[in-house]
Amino acid sequence: MKLPVIICVTLYLFSLAFGIFMTAFFRIPAPLIFCFPLIFIFKQQGETSFLYARELLWIGIAVFLYSVIGLADFNGFAANMICILLCALYFNYFVGNNLQRLKLSIWIFFALLTFSGVVMVLNHYYGEIDGLRAVLMGDEVVQSPSGIALTQFTFGYQMAALCCFAFIFVCVYKKHFLLVLLVLMACLLFLFLGMQRSAFVAFTLVVFLFMLLNYRIKAVISIAMILLASFLFFNYVLKDNLGGAENILTKNEHNDASNDRSGLAMENLRIYTEYPFGLIFYGKNWGDVIYRDYVFSSGITSHNAYLMFFTYLGPFAGIGLLLAIYYKPVRLFFGAVRFIRKKENALMICLCFSFIGICLNALSHNPWLLSADGPTVFLYFSILQLHHIQTREVAEDAILNPYSYA
Repeated sequence: MKLPVIICVTLYLFSLAFGIFMTAFFRIPAPLIFCFPLIFIFKQQGETSFLYARELLWIGIAVFLYSVIGLADFNGFAANMICILLCALYFNYFVGNNLQRLKLSIWIFFALLTFSGVVMVLNHYYGEIDGLRAVLMGDEVVQSPSGIALTQFTFGYQMAALCCFAFIFVCVYKKHFLLVLLVLMACLLFLFLGMQRSAFVAFTLVVFLFMLLNYRIKAVISIAMILLASFLFFNYVLKDNLGGAENILTKNEHNDASNDRSGLAMENLRIYTEYPFGLIFYGKNWGDVIYRDYVFSSGITSHNAYLMFFTYLGPFAGIGLLLAIYYKPVRLFFGAVRFIRKKENALMICLCFSFIGICLNALSHNPWLLSADGPTVFLYFSILQLHHIQTREVAEDAILNPYSYA
């Protein structure tokens, strides 16, 4: 692939992964600048019909109801839909039926997330890294230490996607044991120093689920080895040998009751029971229902993307739209895990488990697919595009070798 194409892909995925939209440097949306050459000049040759009309319809309805009707956030609605639409166009017209382009996109995307993790580690020891972060983001850094993100919770989504993908990748592709161990240590380091408790929980659940599905009876031994390696690495490397750097443990010590996620969720559920059909059907917004609530007195939310979605849209519209949006990726996940050991399913398994991990992370934070969260949007459309490519390859093979399918 030509160098200008790779540069454009890298710049577009950089803007998508790190949520760079409009900055002091980019006076028009950055994803628009870098994506347009890819979908018009460097698009995949051959006839390509648009695949994502149905998904974009449901996503558009959900974003409109939540952002415009619920939050009266017209700018947010426009920005989110631009990012989501451009990502769909990127996969449909640039990636198209080309598996190599899809793989290149995946490797570049996760290389960028790895770079963000390295920046976070350096940020613990070199204050000058904040200047680099501000330059890369084109905006003022809000929280440190972190990676290429203005806030730590945004960085958490990057690590949830990266760690789940990286560890599953070295397992399904049967890499050497030492490499598996090295990747596990790197994931723990990123999560520990990144102070990502929710991402750590998501990573743990994803790894355990993968082990049970992939190794079955042997999973007990595999899980025991992971736990032992993690304990040794934590106790003898992370705990006392990082020069007093902030980490998950110090974050827990500094936390107060107002930041307790379970308490916030329970209070959100109490508010939800008072408006069971959804706030938009009562003509209310979040500020209208929390002005006397001491738990949310500062204006914060429950930090649960799905719970807030149901709070605004209610059970009928909320669950219906959620099922319509996530039906296909979830169906593909269950289809892939049925044949989890097949080599041709390896990349789909990595993407699906990474997507599950980032969706679990959204149980403790507000951003998710409808917020145009970069890693979530990328994984969503990469799963769908990979399925399209695989289906097309099977169909072409059946035409070329009809007797093998008889």
